[in-house]
Formats: sequence, structure tokens, C-alpha cells
Amino acid sequence: MCILTMPMKTRYDESPWAHAFPASRRPNHPKLRGEHERDVVIIGGGLTGVATAYACAASGLKTIVLEAGRIGSGGSGRSEGLLLPEPGPSFRDLQRAYGLRAARTIFDSWRRASRDAAALLRRLSVASALEPSERLTVTRDEKLLRREFEAREAAGLGVRWMTARQVQATLHIDALAGMRSADTFALDPYRACVGLSVAARKHGATFAEQTAVRKVTFNKNGVVITGDGLSITARTVIVATGSATAEFKALQRHFTRRERYLVLTEPVPAAIRKQLLPHEVTLGDTLEPHHQIRWTGDNRLLLSGADQDETAARTRAAVLVQRTGQLMYELLMMYPAISGLRPEFG
Repeated sequence: MCILTMPMKTRYDESPWAHAFPASRRPNHPKLRGEHERDVVIIGGGLTGVATAYACAASGLKTIVLEAGRIGSGGSGRSEGLLLPEPGPSFRDLQRAYGLRAARTIFDSWRRASRDAAALLRRLSVASALEPSERLTVTRDEKLLRREFEAREAAGLGVRWMTARQVQATLHIDALAGMRSADTFALDPYRACVGLSVAARKHGATFAEQTAVRKVTFNKNGVVITGDGLSITARTVIVATGSATAEFKALQRHFTRRERYLVLTEPVPAAIRKQLLPHEVTLGDTLEPHHQIRWTGDNRLLLSGADQDETAARTRAAVLVQRTGQLMYELLMMYPAISGLRPEFG
């Protein structure tokens, strides 16, 4: 008997986290219209927005979240799903720009935020597949990473050095050196968004989806947020969007919009998994743009990278296909054992 199977098609521009979430349990908040008053208006319903809503509502503030799409449908729901203990720029770059004390404060704040976020999700029993992960950064430029390591070590940031032999033994990858750091957590960001929004609603927060903000104006009494058929007077507005969106035209000149691409593989067979990085590790490198690799709970590899300036909307679909293929090729160069593995999401 011959059994034919259809080749798997890659899902492009779709969140794997939202795709795996039961449709019957997805929140469905109504669009908001009319005139309203609140203590706090939060613009953006991603992980930052819903966490802020929980903090405000739990403090007794009348809070509302305005989301132009659906809760967790933007950058958060399409992210790597990582709580990282460092801000992105190297410690040495921050030290050169702002001084030692400020750089240490920034890194300490990021690490504390990662720990606190994980503790909050646990305390609220949010089913977000939260797992601790050790962050390992590898390099082919040993001098570059050594200088970063020594700067962090001198600042008391708790890092450990890895030799080439240790990198190979731990990660099964060729690199000249590596650096270990703690307090990274992997999670399902969509489930985290949904869970935190539920917790915020229990404290009285209101959520409005499909509710785009058109204008934000300030007066002596506070702030007025307006949209299509909507006006909210508030004491405070908190902007939790991923970038300066259309209603903040005055801020847009201060930002350069960039795109980061992600690819999620099909499940990796057990025989191949033994030749790759351990499950409890998040792997990064010092390339520019850098890569980030981690496992998901269902044994898939999630790789991010291939950053570039924002592309025009008319070309984005084609670019997404190209970047997905590029990332799979770069993953193959790192781990030849994955040959034949296909991307399920791009």
C-alpha cells in the first residue's frame, strides 16, 4: 500500500502562538464608541499594554485599554516569546553613551523586570508555558565578546565565560567563545497577553478591540483621546504601541522603523534534537544582525534575525517569503543536522 502525503505549506504573516490557541477561548472585546472618562487610558493591547493595565487596575485606577486590532495580535503575539534580562545594545555601548552607573542601572532594571514578569505570571497562574532559560551568546570574534564579558564582569552583572571546547560540548556548534547569563524566560506571548488581560478585567479594567486612536490632545485637566465616534477624557495616557503609530506624528521623526523576521520549524525528530542546542538554552550570537534561537515546548526551533529597515507594504509578502528562506538557510549553516527540516511559520 502506498500512502501519499501533501507537502506542508508554510504559514506566512501569521502568529503561531495565536494559531495554536483555541478559537473558542480567544477574547472578543467590543469596539468602543461614545464619550467616556477614565483615570488611565492605555493605547496598545500587547504584552506591555495588558501588564500595565493589570498594574493600574490592581492599584484601583479606572483603566481602559484601546487596541486597534485584537489583543496580542501585534508585535507581542508575533515575537520570539522571551523575557530577556538585557536591553539589546551591548553593555559597552551603553557605558560609552551614558556612563558606567547608567549602564549598570539599565542592565539591572532589565534583569529585575524579567524576573518580576515571570513571578507575576506564576502568581496569577497564567498558563503561558513559562520556562526558565539560560542565555548563551556565542561569537566568531573572541576579542569582541571578551571585552563585553570583562565589562559586564567588572560591573558585577554575573556572567560566565565559555571556551570554544565548552561551546561545542554544550551547543554542538562551532564558535570561538561564548558567554553565559541567567534570568531569561521563554513563554507563549499570546497566552501571556490573554491571561494578563483576564487578570486586569478582574480588577475592573476595560478592553476595547478594533478601536483605533486618531488623536491625543492635552489640556489643563488632563488628556483627551479621540477615535471614530469616540472621545475619552483621562488623567493619564500610556502609549504601549511597538513604535510611534499614526496618531503620534510628531514623534515619528525620532524613530527608524525596522523589521525583524522569525521562522518556526516543524517539530524536530528526537534523533536530530540530540545534535542541536539543549532545550533549556536560548542561543544568541554577535553577528549583525544577530540571531536568536530557542526551542518551543512542542520541540520546534524558533529562529529570529535578518533585521532590515521597514519595507514597503506592496513588497512585504514577497520579502517575508525570501527572509523565511534565508533564515532557514542560516539555521542550516549553524546546524547541518536539520537538513530537510521545513518552516511551518514565517
